[in-house]
Amino acid sequence: MARFLSRRHTQKDEVDALSEQLVTVLDPASVASEAYRSLRTTLLYAVANTPPTVILITSPGLMDGKSTTCANLGVVLAQAGKETLVIDGDLHRPSLHKIFGVPNVNGMVDVLSDEYDLSEICSEPFPGLKVLSSGPIPPIPTELLISGRLAPLIGQARQLFDYVLIDSPPTELVSDPMIIATQADAVVLVLNYEDPSKASMHRAVHDLEAVGANVVGTIINKAPKAETRRYGYNDYPRY
Repeated sequence: MARFLSRRHTQKDEVDALSEQLVTVLDPASVASEAYRSLRTTLLYAVANTPPTVILITSPGLMDGKSTTCANLGVVLAQAGKETLVIDGDLHRPSLHKIFGVPNVNGMVDVLSDEYDLSEICSEPFPGLKVLSSGPIPPIPTELLISGRLAPLIGQARQLFDYVLIDSPPTELVSDPMIIATQADAVVLVLNYEDPSKASMHRAVHDLEAVGANVVGTIINKAPKAETRRYGYNDYPRY
């Protein structure tokens, strides 16, 4: 944990400032942290010789935990020595800047608008981990995503980082995840254990696969302690 503390603050100040959602930093020995490390291992060896580099993290609905999952997966990848970029692709309700405690003055929107280069505006909350915040929320995010500038952004990120994680809005609310998914190597769905409906998962998988996305698995989030063994990475059933 020590190497992930900011050089500008004392250890206590930095820990107090960290979002409680970053369990992989605040409680690395917890069951949840081990689940994120298991997810990391699965992704590293998901496909023999060609593990996915650009991974979209999304969910069917709100409050399923996709942003928390994206942030913690980014941390454990960096802890494994992988140069990792986490992008806040939720241009409607961005939250990664709050989780990591980094500025959100400029970000993905500015890169897509050709106002900044990716390498100029990333924050580095921990060594080996950089965060591209969303930046100012645009009037119509979908139009910005289909403007033709998304592919060059992802292409540049591929060259600079070992892994690129993208947080996106929920699939049931907007079409943004499907647009971003066309540039990703893999998509991971985060599902809320407290929502017993399977229909939302099936709709999300259908919508993503309709654009050619590679949905590689699901994460069951917010499971009771008695069933934490289920909190991890599982291949979703094909229907």
